[in-house]
Amino acid sequence: MLEVGLMLEDFTERKGLEEQLAYQAFHDPLTGLPNRALFLDRLEHAMSLSRQNAERNGGVTGEAARVALLFMDLDDFKRVNDSLGHAVGDELLVQVAGRVETSLRPGDTFARFGGDEFAILLDEVEDAGAAAGLSERLVEILHAPFMVGGHEVFVTTSIGVVFSELGEGWSEELLRRADIAMYQGKRGGGDRCVIFSREMGSSDLGHLQLEGDFRRAIESGEFKVYYQPRVLIETEEIDGFEALVRWEHPEHGLLDPAEFISLAEESGLIIPLGRWILWEVCHQVSLLRRQIPPEQPLNMCVNLSARQFRRPGLVEEITAILSETGLDPGDLTLEITESVVIQKEATAEITLAALKSLGITIAMDDFGNGYSSLAYLRRFPVDVLKIDCSMVEGMNENAEDSAIVRAVTSLAHDLGLTVVAEGVETIGQLEELRSLGCDFGQGYYWRRPCPIEEALKLLADGTRPWNR
Repeated sequence: MLEVGLMLEDFTERKGLEEQLAYQAFHDPLTGLPNRALFLDRLEHAMSLSRQNAERNGGVTGEAARVALLFMDLDDFKRVNDSLGHAVGDELLVQVAGRVETSLRPGDTFARFGGDEFAILLDEVEDAGAAAGLSERLVEILHAPFMVGGHEVFVTTSIGVVFSELGEGWSEELLRRADIAMYQGKRGGGDRCVIFSREMGSSDLGHLQLEGDFRRAIESGEFKVYYQPRVLIETEEIDGFEALVRWEHPEHGLLDPAEFISLAEESGLIIPLGRWILWEVCHQVSLLRRQIPPEQPLNMCVNLSARQFRRPGLVEEITAILSETGLDPGDLTLEITESVVIQKEATAEITLAALKSLGITIAMDDFGNGYSSLAYLRRFPVDVLKIDCSMVEGMNENAEDSAIVRAVTSLAHDLGLTVVAEGVETIGQLEELRSLGCDFGQGYYWRRPCPIEEALKLLADGTRPWNR
């Protein structure tokens, strides 16, 4: 009996070990979710049932269109690992998985593919709208902050959606198409779901190569910040600088923003690039402050893209950057455009008020190149109005442009705003701006954007250090 008992005990242990090994082979060790292998097996099974249903319905594909695949990837997850550590990143993934899982049906398959990539299989989907609606809900529920390791962390996600009736019935092809749709969402700035269409596949490979070059440029330090002086119109003394990015491309040399910003916007990489620019500027300006007299003005202007401004957690991110670099918030001006604030007015008003409460100056950039509504200047907590270069350019030749600049300057002053003219290139423009009472100017008339070393030399040279 003892021998039989030992045999049963050994059999039980071996069976338990086999079950444990089988579970580990098909599940993610961090989240406990199914892994890629198990997901693909279930997807193939669902596709097989879908094909059988189609055959029973006389080959009518629409009757079998009941399988949907969602491929999701967290936006800019690398930032969490880099700033807070991999342990916090892992815990965040666990919490994300838990939050998503509560929004799914019991029969849906939710899997982690590795890193910050997840996939969801929806079997027996009623229609296309059901899958799209679920994707939009998942994007929305991830907006609420996560408390991880004592930190409040904000994340967004991009989700690609594909339906079985669009494919040829192969699971790997369905997954590839969902992945393409997901990357379309990332190119649009992330925080969205995109449904796959056949037109997406044709140029996708070449575009991904361009994105790879751009990512490499960020990681290898190919981007540099250049500084263009902002000048007091009355005395032509330097008051500060506008920070402008340049790409030191290993093959094509120094590239202006016009040659790559559209790619950054389309790919969503404007987010990590914009964050790096802001951190770099704050760091460099805090170092400059130690090398000049404390009473010397040194206002630094940094552009915020629409993608940056609309991201959850922007205020917390900027607060952290100011703390890390030691920059006085009073030395920082953040520039936004009218189009940014009018798209989501209520949210924009809250964000701008929060930034103002930190002591940061807010500037409305490119005024005159778009909506140009002074009503927005009255409603939003803006301190500085920057007149677009297109209006400044025609002042000496077009009486209407001069009249508009005069009216805008006068109204802005009535609202208590400081006025900066962009794109000043001639002595005639300078003299007219001076006669109109414009406060500041910047443009090639004084100096093109220059590296930080030259900016420091300009400050050290004192009043009107211009080499014309």
